Amino acid sequence: MLADWIQLTKPRILQLNLITAFGGYWVASKWEPDWLLLLWLLTGTALTMAASCVWNNVWDYELDRKMQRTKDRPLAAGRLKTGGVLLYALVLGVCGELFLFWKGNELVGWLGLFGMFMYGCVYTMWLKRKSTWSTSIGGVSGAMPPVMGYCAASNELDAGAWLLFALLYFWQPAHFWSLSIRRVDEYKAAGFPLLPVVKGIARTKLQMIPYVLFLLPTVTAMYLLGYAGVVFFAVSLLFGMIWMGHTISGVVTADNEKWSKTNFILSVNYLLVVFVCMVVDTPGRPFW
Repeated sequence: MLADWIQLTKPRILQLNLITAFGGYWVASKWEPDWLLLLWLLTGTALTMAASCVWNNVWDYELDRKMQRTKDRPLAAGRLKTGGVLLYALVLGVCGELFLFWKGNELVGWLGLFGMFMYGCVYTMWLKRKSTWSTSIGGVSGAMPPVMGYCAASNELDAGAWLLFALLYFWQPAHFWSLSIRRVDEYKAAGFPLLPVVKGIARTKLQMIPYVLFLLPTVTAMYLLGYAGVVFFAVSLLFGMIWMGHTISGVVTADNEKWSKTNFILSVNYLLVVFVCMVVDTPGRPFW
């Protein structure tokens, strides 16, 4: 039973986004962290994101039953009741925002609320069922964690915050579309109007290219403006070019299953490597 409640929060998504929140905080703190503030930030961020994911489960459980990948989710499988899960989402969201406003600052609290609104209302309740723009516009919510982390330390939306936003925003569509290409028949059966369902796989592959391409000037700007060091720049640029090359190769490849699986793996590892390098190579005075 406990595992079902945990599953509703989509732990893998939480893990990735908490890494980016930590990275954003570290960039702004420049090796001089307030460890207690960081703890409250990560706790509040995890709770608000978990609330959004739980709400997503509530809103989509009937459609989840139509997909192999999601049919065993607790609500879709009938192991939990909607009323209890709704209360769970509410408690998570309220507690998360209390931590962000009370222990963080107003800016972080409002960013958390904005992220929940974009994911829970704009993406989940509206665009996901209505438009191919769901991935691109919904990506705004997914780009909030590193910005929240940065603003927890800086308390301002400056160039560093916007570059972190851009990094996560441009990363998401290609990452998600590589997954949706593999599951295109399931999404079609469930009635989700994703780009590969409505416009086709060939069009989706082409549309992935500019998003990956825009990551290159983003990491370059982070280096040139002093938000990250030369190691971050070199690794991020090289990995980005590798991912870019593979994404472009999708235009001519015939094995969509193999290509999309590899592209998805590249995208996940790109995010992890880039943020690890960002933390290790943040300019400042290492505390050791």
